[in-house]
Amino acid sequence: MQKVRFFKSVHVKLVLIYVLLILIAMQIIGFYFVRELERTLKENFQTSVEDRLKLVTFSVKEELLKERPETDPSLEQSLKTVLGGISSTDISEIQVINASYRILATSDASNQSIVGQRATDKLVRQSIATPTRTERIALDEQTKTRVWLVATPITSNGKVIGTVYLKANIESVFGQMNEINRILAGGTALALAITVILGIFIAKTITKPISDMRKQAQAMAKGNYSRKVRVYGNDEIGQLAIAFNHLTNRLQEAQSTTEGERRKLASVLANMTDGVIATDRKGRIILINTPAQQLLNSEDDELMGRPLISVLGLEEEYTFEDLIHMKDAVNLDFSLPERPYIWRANFSVIQKETGFVNGLITVLHDITEQEKIEMERREFVSNVSHELRTPLTTMRSYLEALADGAWRDENIAPTFLNVTQTETERMIRLVNDLLQLSRMDSREYELNADIVDFNKFFNRIIDRFEMSKSKNVEFQRHISETPCYVELDTDKITQVIDNIISNALKYSPDGGNIRFGVTAQEGILKVMISDDGMGIPKENVERIFDRFYRVDRARARSMGGTGLGLAISREMIHAHGGKIWAESEEGHGTTIFFTLPYELDEAGEWD
Repeated sequence: MQKVRFFKSVHVKLVLIYVLLILIAMQIIGFYFVRELERTLKENFQTSVEDRLKLVTFSVKEELLKERPETDPSLEQSLKTVLGGISSTDISEIQVINASYRILATSDASNQSIVGQRATDKLVRQSIATPTRTERIALDEQTKTRVWLVATPITSNGKVIGTVYLKANIESVFGQMNEINRILAGGTALALAITVILGIFIAKTITKPISDMRKQAQAMAKGNYSRKVRVYGNDEIGQLAIAFNHLTNRLQEAQSTTEGERRKLASVLANMTDGVIATDRKGRIILINTPAQQLLNSEDDELMGRPLISVLGLEEEYTFEDLIHMKDAVNLDFSLPERPYIWRANFSVIQKETGFVNGLITVLHDITEQEKIEMERREFVSNVSHELRTPLTTMRSYLEALADGAWRDENIAPTFLNVTQTETERMIRLVNDLLQLSRMDSREYELNADIVDFNKFFNRIIDRFEMSKSKNVEFQRHISETPCYVELDTDKITQVIDNIISNALKYSPDGGNIRFGVTAQEGILKVMISDDGMGIPKENVERIFDRFYRVDRARARSMGGTGLGLAISREMIHAHGGKIWAESEEGHGTTIFFTLPYELDEAGEWD
């Protein structure tokens, strides 16, 4: 998670907001306080000055209206005496001006030269002309300080007889205000510093739990649910921390449940024999299990994100929308030249409650064996029908001939009857072989096992065939004279060996050889019967043990075979716990091998 910048953190924001609120509050209070204080100081100053100005104005008016004998001082001297009695640091100067704008007297001893001159100040002229009291605060050009100027007209019987012009030093008031502002600014700065410190601690009480919850959320995002948020109080943030811890516990439980279900699903998918493929709503693969990967011959994640229809090779026949509405299964043929491989695909739609399609689940089931069994069943029925139809057709033909009068012919009738008897015996052998295979398929048989010397047992069977053979075929034996005792059912193994030797004699040419061999090692007895016959093509060697399979059907049928001998032999060898197989090269004969298990005792002798 990205680190929060300093000025974007909640802590700093809370402190700034707190400080700004305090600063605004102090500014408002300071502004109101300074304004009111300034007004009060100015009013007090002006009231004090005006009280003295009234006394001066009264005295000046008396002097202006007084009749003066020659013995009394002049008006200017009297006014000078009146103004000279004023001593105040607040009042800089008082001037008395008559109605003709001539200055009669001034209280400033250093400015007596203006007496007798005309007053040019606008306040003086305005107060005499109006007549009204005028005032203003101005900047003294000489002292560069602010002064309060007041012009008070003196009237008698409604007529202006003069005015008193006062200049008061109001700079002291502003000086006091500056000092107060400085003190207020210092106090504000100190208060802000204290506020910042307190704000940091106060904000920390709020941001600390939030920071803990943030760290916990980051840990939860990484799958760590062991951390808990510390509860600092029972306020709203404390309640939030308690709720957050409760949420963590619930998420941990939910995550454990989800993880358990995920493991179960993964285990089910991994151990299923069927292939499972899941797609998103656009038909792209988002999940595939191991059997499906093996079927499609792909590596891990190789097919992720690819379209389902292209992976299954259905793009030419179906679209993804067709598969969504597909209710019947689709057979997929992945057969290779060396082996069949057929799968059945069933499609199931993933939908929300609203009906919105989220994706598709495809289940692939291997039906190769089923198809193989079905094919073998059809082939078996066809073969049985064919094998039975041939002798039946022959018998019907000869019987029809006999019925038409051939039985009267002493030369033809015996031949026809002999052929009919031969075909009947052939059908009986076929039916017996089929019944025997049926019993072996249903396990409706028991092995009558005895312990026999296999080498002697094998030689007796070879002797029997050697005495009754009709071809000029030489038997070559590679059989040890040392006894080799094996537990087996002599009747069934005799039938196996008879079938193999009979086939070897059938397909061996005159002057050929049939070789017999027995080897024993590591608890396995291996028997070999080899001929010099026509051999079997390499691609057909594995099929000679299938029912009714013949390399050369016409020749085998003419020799009286049913095509079930080797199939029966395979079932009998498997019943004894052994294996049977063939090795052949076309034109160079065939060798049949089969094995039987045996055990040695500690003394190395057979029990």
